[in-house]
Amino acid sequence: MKDKALALKKNMELRIVGKGDVIEKIILALLAEGHVLLEDVPGVGKTSLAKALADSLALSFSRIQCTPDTTPADITGISIYNSEKHEFQVMPGPVINNIVLVDELNRTSPKTQSALLEVMEEHRVTIDGEEIKVPEPFIVIGTQNPVEMAGTYPIAESQLDRFMMKLSVGYPDVTASEDMTRRFLEGTLHEETHSVLDGKDIMEMQREVRTVSIHENLRGYAVNIVDATRNAAEVSVGASPRALLSMIRCAQAIAYISDRDYCVPEDIAKAAELTLTHRLILTAEAKISRTTKKDVMEKILQKIRVS
Repeated sequence: MKDKALALKKNMELRIVGKGDVIEKIILALLAEGHVLLEDVPGVGKTSLAKALADSLALSFSRIQCTPDTTPADITGISIYNSEKHEFQVMPGPVINNIVLVDELNRTSPKTQSALLEVMEEHRVTIDGEEIKVPEPFIVIGTQNPVEMAGTYPIAESQLDRFMMKLSVGYPDVTASEDMTRRFLEGTLHEETHSVLDGKDIMEMQREVRTVSIHENLRGYAVNIVDATRNAAEVSVGASPRALLSMIRCAQAIAYISDRDYCVPEDIAKAAELTLTHRLILTAEAKISRTTKKDVMEKILQKIRVS
């Protein structure tokens, strides 16, 4: 792993116990210029994970706590009348920051969720016809509770497709839980962390990721994987062109943190699992037979080979 990425991971691990794999995936998304959706039950550290990333970077940070009465203007901003200047003045919302934590995204209405569509894709918001660009680098980290829990709204497919990755934090294992308990009693569980990288560091790393080479046959491999998702019997809607490009960029980031300036087939396969699985929409028959998206993705990766 590149030195700077490793330093970022170690700094975050001071705050988040036993979740090195999830931390690495969030760093991958950051370097690949993507967004992350964290889905899991309450209390496993979804918000803490996002805040650990923010505290490790010298970047602006905002948290949007979603509730049923949250409005789109609460996210993007509003235009208000300035009585002194006798004109309307645009007041940017909390989304105009480098790192934006959208907490419990699926507890707000679909109308409010859609306020994130433009900014996640185009890195800008439009308020009363005025366009405001977000600062770079930019990443949205959404958290949500499982849809089976009370008071949740399903996230629309168009919204879900904007997230490069959908991750589950999961419960810590016994060893991590024991370490967490010890540190809690010692008062060191929530250690104060300081930023180890700034915006220039991240943008330089993102530029380096974009220069990682992918051989023609690996590009064909990636295209064939995406095409297989569109033709699988268990899938009603396969991966989009946006998903293909996300997978390519993610594969470059995987190679980068592995200290390579070129991709190998394993990078493409790992990137496919991370970026395509949550985007698949299964048929009713597949759901009835309890086939999961992960099952379908594994089946496709076993079938498709590098030519």
